[in-house]
Amino acid sequence: MRVLSTDRASREEVRALLRRSLALDDAEIESRVHAILNDVADRGDDALREYTTRFDGVHLSRLEVTPEELQSAQQEVPAPVVEALRLAAVRIRRFHEHQKRTSWFETDEHGGLVGQMITPLRRVGVYVPGGLAVYPSSVLMCAIPARVAGVEEIVLCTPPRKDGTVHPLVLLAAQEAGVNRVFKVGGAQAIAAMAYGTQSIPAVDKIVGPGNIYVTVAKKLVYGVVGIDMLAGPSEVCILADDTANPRYVAIDMLTQAEHDVHTAAFLITPSPALAQAVLQEIEKAVADLPRRDILQQTLTQNGGIIITRDMDEAVELANLCAPEHLALMVAEPWRYLSRIRCAGAVLMGDYSPQSLGDYVAGPSHTLPTSGTARYASPLNVDDFVKKTSVVSFTREALRKVAGAIETLAQEEGLDAHRQAVEWRLQD
Repeated sequence: MRVLSTDRASREEVRALLRRSLALDDAEIESRVHAILNDVADRGDDALREYTTRFDGVHLSRLEVTPEELQSAQQEVPAPVVEALRLAAVRIRRFHEHQKRTSWFETDEHGGLVGQMITPLRRVGVYVPGGLAVYPSSVLMCAIPARVAGVEEIVLCTPPRKDGTVHPLVLLAAQEAGVNRVFKVGGAQAIAAMAYGTQSIPAVDKIVGPGNIYVTVAKKLVYGVVGIDMLAGPSEVCILADDTANPRYVAIDMLTQAEHDVHTAAFLITPSPALAQAVLQEIEKAVADLPRRDILQQTLTQNGGIIITRDMDEAVELANLCAPEHLALMVAEPWRYLSRIRCAGAVLMGDYSPQSLGDYVAGPSHTLPTSGTARYASPLNVDDFVKKTSVVSFTREALRKVAGAIETLAQEEGLDAHRQAVEWRLQD
């Protein structure tokens, strides 16, 4: 893992370590995804079955999960896991209830009315990675905010397992989250199906959820046909710590993200050389005992880094430059620094707010902006599942009060019909 000191390293070296970009410009991958999208648009379910056989090794006659499979899932999941899922669902729902908006209107003294109408999307598609892995938490984190927003129908697509089934944990999470229909379709072909619609899978208004590079490129290419949540890259964490931080906690929180896969990133920014050295030692000890040590070693070598700063002010500046998905404040007074954090998907405060808490049960959706996009993007939230429509209703008198300004601006822009649309109404 690289260790840089701002006393010796150049600004360019530090920036190069901290700033990541989402690489979606692979021409070969884009070409393959284009072909899949076009094929699904042309042939619908037949194309989906062929791709499921080719990529997942499963031949399916029926793409949709049956009511019997959903019922069976409830019996297959052990009671403690059911309780954990339900606890997570309750906390996620409660958090997102606070984000709900209502329509509003205001009038002036002349009878002019303006306002904003809030309307839920009609149908949303949720993509959840699957196959060998299982991510029930992603189901909850994507579908519950949609349900809270008032979305009428939620469709979920996920790859089948080798036996042609969907993992019962995913099915149980779908039921807890209020998903209406589940389909055994994964990859770019699932994105195509939800964007264009097929004989079995209805076209949706917006697609949300994480996926591999093929899924992400597919979301990029169908944007405009449907809405998407974001183009998400690999997971990442940046820990901002002072000399009071516990090096064991810092180390394990860096490893929490690094264990996802070799593309994830983990950073520590601190003014304390002693802490930096202690964290390195704790990481070395912890990695030796973790089952994913090969992934961890490669991740930390490729995408890990420690930056030793001159002071905490510089550390905060660099944390904002990093704009990480997860930012952990491992400092003596985390609330002192919170107002200075401008760019982060989620801020985890103090020793007892690990990323694991945010990933599963804290409440906020763990679908967060990555690759530095926290500079301008937000976590998945209720606003992602509603539309805002402007409403304007003026009386004749209210229109007369602003007519002069309208006519002046229309004349300056050379738009005579705009001007006359007002003049004629006030002349009649």
